[in-house]
Amino acid sequence: MKYLRPVLAALALLVTLGSYLALAQQQPAGGRGGAQAPPQPMSFFVTGTSKGDGANYGGLAGADAWCQQLAQAAGRGNAKWVAYLSTQGPGAVNARDRIGQGPWYNSRGGMVAASLAELHGDTLDVARLGNRINKQSARNEKGDVINGVGDMPNQHDILTGSTPDGRAFTDGMDHTCNNYSANTDGRGQVQLGHHDKNGGGNGSWNSAHGSRGCSQPNLVATGGNGYLYCFAPGQ
Repeated sequence: MKYLRPVLAALALLVTLGSYLALAQQQPAGGRGGAQAPPQPMSFFVTGTSKGDGANYGGLAGADAWCQQLAQAAGRGNAKWVAYLSTQGPGAVNARDRIGQGPWYNSRGGMVAASLAELHGDTLDVARLGNRINKQSARNEKGDVINGVGDMPNQHDILTGSTPDGRAFTDGMDHTCNNYSANTDGRGQVQLGHHDKNGGGNGSWNSAHGSRGCSQPNLVATGGNGYLYCFAPGQ
């Protein structure tokens, strides 16, 4: 029996060493304790509240200020924020040219798009895959889900004034409610996207259809509340 003891001790040592090596191989990169990479700071959100003045945000600058104000209240005011909006007329601005190159992350650290090409489906390959914007990922600055199709009320219409590729309209019609300065009907309309990619036979996140008018009641009646997409170009 005394001769078996060294053998058994050696076997126990080998089992212990094997278990340790197996556990070590399962540890994620980053050292002991399984340290994970810290979550990325928010660089995209849907506004959780609107100004309540229809499509009138005081122009592009006012819309940017609204994004900045909500981000500040959510603890991300250290970044510069802009609204995803295109303008029309002399000096027209493309929404895609305002938001940086990506990637962009929501308020919970989830990536919504890796690049401008992915966000807008610039190539056939990325268009087939699509970006990652949907009802669960396109959250507001507080991390809350925005109402979509099937919710009461439906608020999935987001102001963009943009074509599907993120650019300004050039057809001579008003798709921006006078560049986001009009809040009465009869002054054109504003192009809208669906943050949940659902409804009306068009699931475009940024260019699903036009609004019924520029007033707050008509934005609500269309299926929205005057919300905006906000991006932090420099992360």
